[in-house]
Amino acid sequence: MRALLVVNPAATTTSARTRDVLIHALASEMKLEAVTTEYRGHGRDLARRAAESGEIDLVVALGGDGTVNEVVNGLLHSGPDPERLPRLAVVPGGSTNVFARALGLPNDAVEATGAILDALSEQSERTVGLGLASGTPGTEDEGVPSRWFTFTAGVGFDASVIGRVEQQRERGKRSTHALYVRQVLRQFLEDPHRRHGMITLERPGQAPVTDLVVSIVANTSPWTFLGNRPLYASPKASFDTGLDVLGLSRLSTPAVARFGTQLLTSSPERGPHGKHAITLHDLTDFTLNSKVPLPFQMDGDHLGLRTSVTFTGVRRALRVIV
Repeated sequence: MRALLVVNPAATTTSARTRDVLIHALASEMKLEAVTTEYRGHGRDLARRAAESGEIDLVVALGGDGTVNEVVNGLLHSGPDPERLPRLAVVPGGSTNVFARALGLPNDAVEATGAILDALSEQSERTVGLGLASGTPGTEDEGVPSRWFTFTAGVGFDASVIGRVEQQRERGKRSTHALYVRQVLRQFLEDPHRRHGMITLERPGQAPVTDLVVSIVANTSPWTFLGNRPLYASPKASFDTGLDVLGLSRLSTPAVARFGTQLLTSSPERGPHGKHAITLHDLTDFTLNSKVPLPFQMDGDHLGLRTSVTFTGVRRALRVIV
């Protein structure tokens, strides 16, 4: 088996020594080329070349969800073709590792590597669905390139929080769960649109859903983790179906307290709910439009401001080792 290992040297939970051990373990079972990323988007470029070469059987991403997202977008540059494209394996090295954990992999990089080697020997894999976000035709965002996401995307409040976290990290702050919680509180206090939502969800053949403050798109469940606690924004979301949406139309203080409590106590059977919450399951095509430019995020990366994003849920997009 010929494999490419894409290594993010800035992965927050793996040391250089640990990465060397993992590389040695993988190289003992396959013909492995390990490449360290050197710039933003390098993982995408490496995975694209691997897919186009026709000579690589497996691409392993060692890093956090951002690294995984880059590798997935490289593999799917020319579109999904599960039978032809290299398979994907993920060794978690970030602070949260939602995609790897949603697949059922251990959150420890060494244990996950062992699980991947066991899965390869047993030829254990699954084909997962993914989400695709594109600029909406006929809007000022129509020229924005399409991009795949593995577990979540969002317009509005959650993307604003991620943007705040990234600003703090650029100032030298470590990416911790406490940092995210602080930025959620600050965004709540300063968000000018939290009482009157700017977002409208439109889908073919259905009445629009208007005045949303929060619009979280989920491709799997859990949505994220707070430490070891899984949070279920859309409990029915699955790699085997289309996309799910959790929309909130109000973020008053009582509403935030209620939804926050519901999220912290959420389970695979029940997520946030109530008068100002809307949940939609297994969507294939829909658009989020905003009256004003709002922050947009995918897989935990802030991607700037958008006024309109069109989403497509693509079943059976990529083979993954599990």
